Amino acid sequence: MFMGNTPFITVRAARPLTDIEFCAWVGQAAPGDRLEYHQGFLGIDTMAGMSTLPDTDRQRLAALASAAFRACEAGLVHLVQERLGPDRFAYLAIARPKPRAAPMPLERLLAEPEAA
Repeated sequence: MFMGNTPFITVRAARPLTDIEFCAWVGQAAPGDRLEYHQGFLGIDTMAGMSTLPDTDRQRLAALASAAFRACEAGLVHLVQERLGPDRFAYLAIARPKPRAAPMPLERLLAEPEAA
């Protein structure tokens, strides 16, 4: 399929996203839509004892990262990162074409990682 010269615009959230907001974006995103869901170093920013984020923000980010990973595993998005500088990345979700059969229920995306 030829996509032409359509520029893809990356949406940057004005405030930190929740996992539910991420899942809502996945549900309405067109193929090629891009969402920057975090800037920083995700592995460090989500780790208790290493993150400089307050616990509530760290836990929100961990839930968001988990939802993004599950969406990727379900084939709904590609997850990529862009280096912004030393130890700093932009984390992007790029929407893939929606499967034609058996859509991914929102409940499954929000389920605990052990259930997915």
